[in-house]
Amino acid sequence: MKAIAVIFGGRSAEHDVSIITAHIPIIDTLLSCEKFDVWPVYITKEGDWYSDKAMNELAYFKKPGWEERLKGLKKVDLSFDDGLTLKWPGMFGKSQKIDVVFPSLHGTYGEDGSLMGLLRMANVPFVGCDIFGSAVAMDKVLTKQVIAAEGMPVVPYVWFLKSDWEKEKTNILESIKKLQWPLFVKPVHLGSSIGMAKVKNDAELENAIEVALHYDNKVLVEEGIEPLIEITLPIMGNDEVRTANCERPLNKTEFFNFSDKYLSGGKKGGGKGANSEYSEIPADIGEELTREFKELGTKVYKALDLSGIARVDFLMHAGTKKIYVNEVNTLPGSLYHHNWKKAGVSNMDLVLGLVKLAEERFEKQKNTTFAFQSDILQKVGGSKTQH
Repeated sequence: MKAIAVIFGGRSAEHDVSIITAHIPIIDTLLSCEKFDVWPVYITKEGDWYSDKAMNELAYFKKPGWEERLKGLKKVDLSFDDGLTLKWPGMFGKSQKIDVVFPSLHGTYGEDGSLMGLLRMANVPFVGCDIFGSAVAMDKVLTKQVIAAEGMPVVPYVWFLKSDWEKEKTNILESIKKLQWPLFVKPVHLGSSIGMAKVKNDAELENAIEVALHYDNKVLVEEGIEPLIEITLPIMGNDEVRTANCERPLNKTEFFNFSDKYLSGGKKGGGKGANSEYSEIPADIGEELTREFKELGTKVYKALDLSGIARVDFLMHAGTKKIYVNEVNTLPGSLYHHNWKKAGVSNMDLVLGLVKLAEERFEKQKNTTFAFQSDILQKVGGSKTQH
Protein backbone atom coordinates (compact mmCIF):
# COMPACT_ATOMS: atom_id res chain seq x y z
CA MET A 1 0.00 0.00 0.00
CA LYS A 2 1.48 3.33 -1.04
CA ALA A 3 1.98 6.00 1.59
CA ILE A 4 0.50 9.36 0.62
CA ALA A 5 1.06 12.59 2.56
CA VAL A 6 -1.58 15.30 2.46
CA ILE A 7 0.04 18.62 3.40
CA PHE A 8 -2.20 21.45 4.60
CA GLY A 9 -2.50 24.52 6.84
CA GLY A 10 0.51 26.77 6.38
CA ARG A 11 1.63 30.35 6.90
CA SER A 12 -1.12 31.84 4.79
CA ALA A 13 -4.23 33.98 5.13
CA GLU A 14 -6.05 30.98 3.63
CA HIS A 15 -4.88 28.62 6.39
CA ASP A 16 -8.36 27.53 7.51
CA VAL A 17 -9.62 27.06 3.95
CA SER A 18 -6.63 24.76 3.39
CA ILE A 19 -7.72 22.55 6.30
CA ILE A 20 -11.17 22.20 4.74
CA THR A 21 -9.80 21.35 1.30
CA ALA A 22 -7.43 18.77 2.77
CA HIS A 23 -10.26 16.86 4.40
CA ILE A 24 -13.15 17.50 2.00
CA PRO A 25 -12.71 15.76 -0.35
CA ILE A 26 -9.03 14.72 -0.32
CA ILE A 27 -8.40 12.83 2.94
CA ASP A 28 -11.97 11.58 3.24
CA THR A 29 -11.78 10.10 -0.25
CA LEU A 30 -8.29 8.64 0.15
CA LEU A 31 -9.37 6.90 3.35
CA SER A 32 -12.57 5.53 1.87
CA CYS A 33 -10.84 4.06 -1.19
CA GLU A 34 -8.56 2.00 1.10
CA LYS A 35 -5.73 2.09 -1.45
CA PHE A 36 -3.35 4.35 0.47
CA ASP A 37 -1.73 4.71 3.85
CA VAL A 38 -2.77 8.32 4.48
CA TRP A 39 -0.45 10.61 6.45
CA PRO A 40 -1.83 14.07 7.28
CA VAL A 41 0.90 16.69 7.54
CA TYR A 42 -0.26 19.90 9.20
CA ILE A 43 1.74 23.16 9.09
CA THR A 44 0.80 25.72 11.74
CA LYS A 45 0.37 29.44 11.10
CA GLU A 46 3.82 29.84 12.64
CA GLY A 47 5.37 27.32 10.24
CA ASP A 48 5.74 24.30 12.54
CA TRP A 49 5.19 20.86 10.96
CA TYR A 50 3.22 18.06 12.66
CA SER A 51 1.90 14.71 11.55
CA ASP A 52 -0.45 12.42 13.45
CA LYS A 53 -3.04 9.99 12.11
CA ALA A 54 -5.65 11.62 14.39
CA MET A 55 -5.44 14.65 12.07
CA ASN A 56 -7.12 12.60 9.35
CA GLU A 57 -10.39 13.65 11.01
CA LEU A 58 -11.61 17.20 10.38
CA ALA A 59 -13.13 17.07 13.87
CA TYR A 60 -9.57 17.18 15.30
CA PHE A 61 -9.32 20.83 14.25
CA LYS A 62 -12.74 21.79 15.60
CA LYS A 63 -12.44 20.56 19.18
CA PRO A 64 -11.86 23.25 21.83
CA GLY A 65 -8.22 23.50 22.88
CA TRP A 66 -6.83 21.52 19.95
CA GLU A 67 -4.03 24.04 19.36
CA GLU A 68 -2.77 23.62 22.92
CA ARG A 69 -2.87 19.82 22.64
CA LEU A 70 -0.93 20.12 19.39
CA LYS A 71 2.01 21.64 21.27
CA GLY A 72 2.35 18.39 23.19
CA LEU A 73 3.21 16.50 20.01
CA LYS A 74 6.69 16.15 18.57
CA LYS A 75 7.25 18.13 15.41
CA VAL A 76 7.96 16.08 12.33
CA ASP A 77 11.17 16.42 10.33
CA LEU A 78 11.62 15.88 6.60
CA SER A 79 14.43 13.83 5.08
CA PHE A 80 15.26 14.12 1.37
CA ASP A 81 17.61 11.13 1.22
CA ASP A 82 16.37 8.81 -1.54
CA GLY A 83 12.96 10.49 -1.71
CA LEU A 84 10.78 12.03 1.01
CA THR A 85 10.63 10.57 4.52
CA LEU A 86 8.78 11.86 7.57
CA LYS A 87 10.84 11.51 10.75
CA TRP A 88 9.81 11.97 14.36
CA PRO A 89 12.74 12.75 16.72
CA GLY A 90 13.48 11.00 20.01
CA MET A 91 15.02 7.83 21.39
CA PHE A 92 12.13 5.79 20.01
CA GLY A 93 11.50 8.06 17.03
CA LYS A 94 9.93 6.52 13.97
CA SER A 95 10.08 7.30 10.26
CA GLN A 96 7.71 6.94 7.31
CA LYS A 97 8.72 6.88 3.64
CA ILE A 98 6.28 8.83 1.44
CA ASP A 99 5.47 7.60 -2.07
CA VAL A 100 3.34 10.54 -3.26
CA VAL A 101 2.29 13.93 -1.88
CA PHE A 102 -1.09 15.62 -2.21
CA PRO A 103 -0.53 19.35 -1.50
CA SER A 104 -3.51 21.17 -0.04
CA LEU A 105 -1.83 24.46 0.83
CA HIS A 106 -3.66 27.52 -0.45
CA GLY A 107 -1.86 30.81 -0.91
CA THR A 108 1.64 31.76 0.17
CA TYR A 109 4.32 29.14 0.89
CA GLY A 110 2.26 26.47 -0.82
CA GLU A 111 0.19 27.29 -3.87
CA ASP A 112 2.77 29.87 -4.95
CA GLY A 113 5.27 27.18 -5.94
CA SER A 114 7.26 27.16 -2.67
CA LEU A 115 6.13 23.68 -1.64
CA MET A 116 6.42 22.39 -5.21
CA GLY A 117 10.08 23.39 -5.27
CA LEU A 118 10.67 21.52 -2.03
CA LEU A 119 8.96 18.40 -3.37
CA ARG A 120 10.88 18.52 -6.64
CA MET A 121 14.12 18.60 -4.63
CA ALA A 122 12.83 15.64 -2.60
CA ASN A 123 12.25 13.76 -5.88
CA VAL A 124 8.75 12.66 -4.96
CA PRO A 125 5.63 12.79 -7.17
CA PHE A 126 3.08 15.41 -6.11
CA VAL A 127 -0.45 16.30 -7.15
CA GLY A 128 -1.30 19.53 -8.92
CA CYS A 129 0.56 22.19 -10.84
CA ASP A 130 4.35 22.21 -10.95
CA ILE A 131 6.55 24.98 -9.57
CA PHE A 132 6.66 27.17 -12.69
CA GLY A 133 2.94 27.38 -13.44
CA SER A 134 2.15 27.73 -9.74
CA ALA A 135 4.52 30.67 -9.29
CA VAL A 136 3.16 32.59 -12.28
CA ALA A 137 -0.52 31.87 -11.60
CA MET A 138 -0.13 32.94 -7.97
CA ASP A 139 0.82 36.43 -9.16
CA LYS A 140 -2.31 38.01 -10.65
CA VAL A 141 -0.23 40.61 -12.49
CA LEU A 142 2.20 38.11 -14.02
CA THR A 143 -0.76 36.01 -15.07
CA LYS A 144 -2.31 38.96 -16.91
CA GLN A 145 1.01 39.82 -18.55
CA VAL A 146 1.51 36.28 -19.85
CA ILE A 147 -2.11 35.95 -20.97
CA ALA A 148 -2.02 39.31 -22.77
CA ALA A 149 1.30 38.42 -24.44
CA GLU A 150 -0.40 35.31 -25.82
CA GLY A 151 -3.11 37.47 -27.37
CA MET A 152 -5.86 36.70 -24.88
CA PRO A 153 -8.06 39.51 -23.48
CA VAL A 154 -7.65 41.04 -19.99
CA VAL A 155 -9.32 44.11 -18.48
CA PRO A 156 -7.31 47.37 -18.19
CA TYR A 157 -5.37 47.53 -14.92
CA VAL A 158 -2.68 49.24 -12.87
CA TRP A 159 -0.29 47.50 -10.49
CA PHE A 160 2.32 48.71 -8.02
CA LEU A 161 4.51 47.66 -5.12
CA LYS A 162 4.23 48.85 -1.53
CA SER A 163 7.49 50.79 -1.95
CA ASP A 164 6.03 52.50 -5.04
CA TRP A 165 2.93 53.52 -3.08
CA GLU A 166 5.03 55.03 -0.32
CA LYS A 167 7.14 57.08 -2.75
CA GLU A 168 4.82 57.82 -5.69
CA LYS A 169 1.29 57.73 -4.28
CA THR A 170 0.09 60.78 -6.24
CA ASN A 171 1.32 59.45 -9.59
CA ILE A 172 -0.18 56.03 -8.94
CA LEU A 173 -3.56 57.52 -8.10
CA GLU A 174 -3.46 59.57 -11.31
CA SER A 175 -2.80 56.40 -13.32
CA ILE A 176 -5.62 54.58 -11.57
CA LYS A 177 -8.11 57.40 -12.24
CA LYS A 178 -7.66 56.80 -15.97
CA LEU A 179 -9.46 53.50 -15.48
CA GLN A 180 -13.26 53.31 -15.62
CA TRP A 181 -15.13 53.02 -12.30
CA PRO A 182 -16.08 50.93 -10.43
CA LEU A 183 -12.68 49.43 -9.67
CA PHE A 184 -11.48 46.28 -7.96
CA VAL A 185 -8.51 46.39 -5.60
CA LYS A 186 -6.73 43.09 -4.93
CA PRO A 187 -3.65 41.81 -3.11
CA VAL A 188 -1.70 40.21 -5.96
CA HIS A 189 -0.71 36.98 -4.22
CA LEU A 190 -3.86 36.04 -2.26
CA GLY A 191 -6.94 34.02 -3.11
CA SER A 192 -10.38 33.40 -1.58
CA SER A 193 -11.13 37.12 -2.14
CA ILE A 194 -9.21 37.98 1.06
CA GLY A 195 -8.26 41.68 1.16
CA MET A 196 -10.20 42.36 -2.03
CA ALA A 197 -12.64 45.28 -2.41
CA LYS A 198 -14.91 46.87 -4.97
CA VAL A 199 -14.64 50.68 -4.85
CA LYS A 200 -16.68 53.50 -6.38
CA ASN A 201 -14.93 56.67 -5.25
CA ASP A 202 -11.53 58.12 -4.25
CA ALA A 203 -11.99 57.65 -0.51
CA GLU A 204 -12.94 53.98 -0.89
CA LEU A 205 -10.02 53.50 -3.28
CA GLU A 206 -7.30 54.66 -0.89
CA ASN A 207 -8.78 52.73 2.02
CA ALA A 208 -8.97 49.55 -0.07
CA ILE A 209 -5.35 49.95 -1.18
CA GLU A 210 -4.22 50.28 2.44
CA VAL A 211 -6.12 47.09 3.32
CA ALA A 212 -4.61 45.21 0.37
CA LEU A 213 -1.11 46.36 1.36
CA HIS A 214 -1.74 44.92 4.82
CA TYR A 215 -1.84 41.47 3.23
CA ASP A 216 0.63 41.86 0.36
CA ASN A 217 3.44 44.06 -0.95
CA LYS A 218 1.99 44.13 -4.47
CA VAL A 219 -1.44 45.46 -5.41
CA LEU A 220 -3.60 45.19 -8.50
CA VAL A 221 -6.30 47.73 -9.39
CA GLU A 222 -8.48 46.82 -12.37
CA GLU A 223 -11.59 48.05 -14.12
CA GLY A 224 -14.90 46.53 -13.16
CA ILE A 225 -17.15 45.16 -15.90
CA GLU A 226 -20.80 46.21 -15.67
CA PRO A 227 -23.20 44.63 -16.24
CA LEU A 228 -21.10 41.60 -15.36
CA ILE A 229 -21.40 37.85 -15.72
CA GLU A 230 -18.68 35.83 -13.95
CA ILE A 231 -17.77 32.40 -15.26
CA THR A 232 -15.39 29.96 -13.63
CA LEU A 233 -14.06 26.79 -15.26
CA PRO A 234 -12.26 23.89 -13.52
CA ILE A 235 -9.74 22.03 -15.69
CA MET A 236 -7.56 18.99 -15.06
CA GLY A 237 -4.93 17.04 -16.96
CA ASN A 238 -1.30 17.10 -18.01
CA ASP A 239 -0.67 17.02 -21.76
CA GLU A 240 -4.29 16.12 -22.45
CA VAL A 241 -6.79 18.26 -20.53
CA ARG A 242 -10.42 17.89 -19.55
CA THR A 243 -12.78 20.72 -18.67
CA ALA A 244 -15.60 20.51 -16.14
CA ASN A 245 -18.73 22.69 -16.37
CA CYS A 246 -18.79 26.42 -16.91
CA GLU A 247 -20.03 27.70 -13.56
CA ARG A 248 -21.74 31.04 -12.91
CA PRO A 249 -21.48 32.43 -9.37
CA LEU A 250 -24.78 33.79 -8.08
CA ASN A 251 -23.22 36.08 -5.49
CA LYS A 252 -25.44 37.99 -3.10
CA THR A 253 -23.05 40.87 -2.48
CA GLU A 254 -21.25 43.52 -4.55
CA PHE A 255 -18.69 40.94 -5.57
CA PHE A 256 -17.96 37.27 -5.05
CA ASN A 257 -16.39 37.45 -1.58
CA PHE A 258 -15.06 35.02 1.04
CA SER A 259 -18.47 34.54 2.67
CA ASP A 260 -20.14 33.77 -0.66
CA LYS A 261 -17.51 31.11 -1.37
CA TYR A 262 -17.38 29.36 1.99
CA LEU A 263 -20.08 30.47 4.41
CA SER A 264 -23.32 31.65 2.82
CA GLY A 265 -24.74 28.13 2.46
CA GLY A 266 -25.50 28.19 6.17
CA LYS A 267 -26.36 24.87 7.80
CA LYS A 268 -27.33 23.40 4.47
CA GLY A 269 -23.84 24.06 3.12
CA GLY A 270 -22.02 23.01 6.25
CA GLY A 271 -19.40 20.33 5.89
CA LYS A 272 -19.07 20.69 2.13
CA GLY A 273 -16.01 22.88 2.00
CA ALA A 274 -16.56 25.44 -0.73
CA ASN A 275 -20.19 26.58 -0.61
CA SER A 276 -21.99 24.65 -3.33
CA GLU A 277 -25.23 26.64 -3.06
CA TYR A 278 -23.90 29.82 -4.61
CA SER A 279 -23.74 29.00 -8.32
CA GLU A 280 -25.43 27.85 -11.49
CA ILE A 281 -23.90 24.65 -12.90
CA PRO A 282 -23.72 24.45 -15.83
CA ALA A 283 -24.02 28.15 -16.54
CA ASP A 284 -27.05 28.97 -18.69
CA ILE A 285 -25.09 30.83 -21.39
CA GLY A 286 -25.76 28.74 -24.48
CA GLU A 287 -23.64 26.23 -26.36
CA GLU A 288 -21.61 28.75 -28.38
CA LEU A 289 -20.41 30.76 -25.36
CA THR A 290 -19.83 27.58 -23.38
CA ARG A 291 -17.57 26.29 -26.14
CA GLU A 292 -15.75 29.65 -26.31
CA PHE A 293 -15.06 29.65 -22.55
CA LYS A 294 -13.77 26.09 -22.63
CA GLU A 295 -11.49 26.75 -25.60
CA LEU A 296 -10.11 29.92 -24.00
CA GLY A 297 -9.68 28.17 -20.65
CA THR A 298 -7.68 25.41 -22.30
CA LYS A 299 -5.44 27.99 -24.00
CA VAL A 300 -4.81 29.66 -20.62
CA TYR A 301 -4.02 26.29 -19.01
CA LYS A 302 -1.43 25.48 -21.66
CA ALA A 303 0.03 29.01 -21.84
CA LEU A 304 0.81 28.94 -18.11
CA ASP A 305 2.19 25.38 -18.32
CA LEU A 306 -0.34 24.09 -15.78
CA SER A 307 -0.85 20.44 -14.89
CA GLY A 308 -2.90 18.31 -12.54
CA ILE A 309 -5.73 20.69 -11.74
CA ALA A 310 -6.59 24.38 -11.88
CA ARG A 311 -9.51 26.76 -12.23
CA VAL A 312 -9.70 29.62 -14.73
CA ASP A 313 -11.93 32.59 -13.87
CA PHE A 314 -13.47 34.83 -16.52
CA LEU A 315 -15.38 38.11 -16.69
CA MET A 316 -17.99 38.71 -19.40
CA HIS A 317 -19.88 41.90 -20.22
CA ALA A 318 -23.53 40.88 -20.03
CA GLY A 319 -24.48 43.16 -22.93
CA THR A 320 -21.69 42.78 -25.47
CA LYS A 321 -20.72 39.24 -24.38
CA LYS A 322 -17.06 40.27 -24.56
CA ILE A 323 -14.95 37.83 -22.52
CA TYR A 324 -11.87 38.62 -20.41
CA VAL A 325 -9.53 36.23 -18.61
CA ASN A 326 -9.54 37.32 -14.97
CA GLU A 327 -7.24 35.03 -12.95
CA VAL A 328 -6.16 31.44 -12.40
CA ASN A 329 -6.32 29.33 -9.23
CA THR A 330 -3.95 26.35 -9.15
CA LEU A 331 -5.61 24.78 -6.10
CA PRO A 332 -9.38 25.34 -6.36
CA GLY A 333 -11.08 25.30 -2.95
CA SER A 334 -12.11 21.71 -2.11
CA LEU A 335 -10.93 20.90 -5.67
CA TYR A 336 -14.28 22.28 -6.87
CA HIS A 337 -15.55 18.74 -6.47
CA HIS A 338 -19.16 19.99 -6.59
CA ASN A 339 -18.61 21.07 -10.21
CA TRP A 340 -16.71 17.96 -11.24
CA LYS A 341 -19.47 15.82 -9.75
CA LYS A 342 -22.04 17.47 -12.03
CA ALA A 343 -19.63 16.89 -14.93
CA GLY A 344 -19.78 13.16 -14.22
CA VAL A 345 -16.58 12.86 -12.16
CA SER A 346 -17.13 11.44 -8.67
CA ASN A 347 -15.03 12.47 -5.69
CA MET A 348 -13.26 9.12 -5.91
CA ASP A 349 -12.49 9.47 -9.61
CA LEU A 350 -11.35 13.06 -9.11
CA VAL A 351 -8.93 12.41 -6.25
CA LEU A 352 -7.55 9.14 -7.60
CA GLY A 353 -7.32 10.63 -11.07
CA LEU A 354 -5.21 13.51 -9.76
CA VAL A 355 -2.88 11.08 -7.99
CA LYS A 356 -2.49 9.15 -11.25
CA LEU A 357 -1.70 12.38 -13.14
CA ALA A 358 0.97 13.19 -10.54
CA GLU A 359 2.62 9.82 -10.96
CA GLU A 360 2.47 10.02 -14.76
CA ARG A 361 4.14 13.45 -14.77
CA PHE A 362 6.81 12.20 -12.35
CA GLU A 363 7.62 9.23 -14.59
CA LYS A 364 7.78 11.45 -17.67
CA GLN A 365 10.17 13.86 -15.94
CA LYS A 366 12.62 11.00 -15.44
CA ASN A 367 13.37 11.27 -19.16
CA THR A 368 14.59 14.85 -18.72
CA THR A 369 18.30 15.35 -18.06
CA PHE A 370 18.99 17.76 -15.20
CA ALA A 371 22.75 17.16 -14.84
CA PHE A 372 25.59 18.17 -17.15
CA GLN A 373 29.10 16.77 -17.14
CA SER A 374 31.99 19.19 -17.68
CA ASP A 375 35.67 19.65 -16.82
CA ILE A 376 35.26 23.26 -15.70
CA LEU A 377 36.43 22.53 -12.14
CA GLN A 378 39.70 21.13 -13.42
CA LYS A 379 40.34 24.15 -15.65
CA VAL A 380 39.28 26.99 -13.33
CA GLY A 381 42.08 28.96 -11.64
CA GLY A 382 42.49 29.29 -7.90
CA SER A 383 44.73 28.63 -4.93
CA LYS A 384 47.38 25.97 -5.46
CA THR A 385 47.69 25.31 -1.76
CA GLN A 386 47.04 21.69 -0.92
CA HIS A 387 45.69 20.52 2.43
